[in-house]
Amino acid sequence: MDQELRRIIATDCGSTTTKAILIEYVDGEFRQTVRGEAPTTVEAPLNDVTRGVINAVTEMQELARIKYNNPDILLTDGDKLIIPREGDKGADAYVSTSSAGGGLQMMVTGVVAKMTGESAERAALGAGAIVMDLIASNDKRPNYTKIERIRQLRPDMILMAGGVDGGTTKHVAEMAELVGAANPRPRLGSSYKLPIIYAGNVDAREIIKETLGEKVGLIITDNLRPSLESENLGPARDKIHDIFLEHVMQQAPGYNKLMKWTVGPINGKLENISIMPTPAAVGNIMQTIARRNDIEVLGVDIGGATTDVFSVFTPEHIFNRTVSANLGMSYSISNVLATAGIKDIIRWVPFPIDESELLNMIKNKMIRPTTIPQKLEELVLEQAIAKEALRYAFIQHKEFAVALKGAQRQRGIDEAFSQSTSGDTVVNMMTLDLLVGSGGVLSHAPRRHQGVMMMIDAFLPEGITRLAVDSIFMMPHLGVLAEISEKAATEVFDKDCIIYLGSCVAPVGKCKPGKIALSVEIKLPDGTLFQEDIPFGEVRLLPCPLGQKAKAILKPKSGLDIGEGKNQEITAELHGGVVGIVLDTRGRQPFVIPEDSEERVKVLKKWMRELKAYPESILN
Repeated sequence: MDQELRRIIATDCGSTTTKAILIEYVDGEFRQTVRGEAPTTVEAPLNDVTRGVINAVTEMQELARIKYNNPDILLTDGDKLIIPREGDKGADAYVSTSSAGGGLQMMVTGVVAKMTGESAERAALGAGAIVMDLIASNDKRPNYTKIERIRQLRPDMILMAGGVDGGTTKHVAEMAELVGAANPRPRLGSSYKLPIIYAGNVDAREIIKETLGEKVGLIITDNLRPSLESENLGPARDKIHDIFLEHVMQQAPGYNKLMKWTVGPINGKLENISIMPTPAAVGNIMQTIARRNDIEVLGVDIGGATTDVFSVFTPEHIFNRTVSANLGMSYSISNVLATAGIKDIIRWVPFPIDESELLNMIKNKMIRPTTIPQKLEELVLEQAIAKEALRYAFIQHKEFAVALKGAQRQRGIDEAFSQSTSGDTVVNMMTLDLLVGSGGVLSHAPRRHQGVMMMIDAFLPEGITRLAVDSIFMMPHLGVLAEISEKAATEVFDKDCIIYLGSCVAPVGKCKPGKIALSVEIKLPDGTLFQEDIPFGEVRLLPCPLGQKAKAILKPKSGLDIGEGKNQEITAELHGGVVGIVLDTRGRQPFVIPEDSEERVKVLKKWMRELKAYPESILN
């Protein structure tokens, strides 16, 4: 199948911009060669998403002609894409993702909010949805409030969960009566019934049919929590994707035409390929990379209105996605201020600043969301806000990405007296292999060193972690491409999508300032030997080019741990990158910045100067 692919068009129809990329088989490997973009046209006056697709692909076609000095290259024919390819004309496949029109918006219901409710939320988020609300029997809101909430939100669909197979049906029936009383209407289109997926206790299916069958578009699938000890999210996620295409996308202007365009070779024949919600596609490529390389991956996409966090942790390759719908860098920037507080933002600013000046900058950004910083000081302030947005989005992700609550498990003697229970987070920063950043503030930072600084300060990686950014937000395209060719998706991911920044080495623990935290002996690729006993509270940046590795002997001191236990030496190969290797002895659990204003500014300037994050003009 991969051999049949020589030229692939991939688009991501965003809420404001449609981005198109051309992937070609060049010199024995798949590479991303040309990129084009155009405004999304799902809204008035054009009301046809395919117009934006044609405009973006037409721009890409012109750039391809210039790149190859070949005027015969033709990707579009009037108002359609050319597939299958014949010589220089057309492409072998066209795939697309979409978040236009606000993406996929859902509500979920469950019996117990922290058990079946959370399982339903995980299924919806994993399918690429924004979860507008979770309604559960035990969420303490009165029934009339829940009914009013369902009516007001007008989601694209509702996912109902509740009860384990063979358990009581009483509370599931109550939730069905609530939904039936609300008689919810869909957000898009008025001529069809709101799709509702029931993925709960199999014994309650007849009750659900009697209560809701006439009022809504009811779809029944396997219980996503068949027992307390197990989760089965796959069937519910598949149904969400199917309904997204069959019902929701059909109501959005032009999508019925676009859905006929997306085709590619499957088992030797051209077949239709589903359009994916953009976040689901990003999650798909994350899982593909983690599985193929057998690594643990954490990714973040920070946008103007929301921040998505994705994680895949081994050995079971557990995938989780969260959407922090109130944390973003333009439309939601005031919510970052409300969540973090002004003092937590100012603590990242390496110069004295009046609080009113920062408040004015935040409000101006919210009023004019498309503006970018004009002064260096404004850039520093925006990146300080980004650190807090990323930090709180990650906190929310860790709280959600947990082992199953309610499940019983055997506990070893070492756990007998601990407070640990099921429901602990599965996110383990010490075992994380790769941290990937995406979104304008990270991908388009003027210096890659600033991206490294923001990711380390926000996520506080532990042990040895490789850092990377998505160069031009190509991950959605590759996520849907992986459905027809993992080889093409992973090759482009490694060679064109991801820019590897380097590695971060960070011992965990706390000791007194000035005491030796880490003794290092690192042989750099150019033959230079770096040796130092690094005190606690310091940062070092070593040059190590992209594609090369440094051999390191790392000895944590003063009770610190770098992955093998307190004071345990390790030998490792550290990956280089466009920034290099960061040695961070500022401590974890907790990470502390001085509260005194003068001392804080002094320490921040020292760290930022070592990381080469900003010009000396701002750090003097």
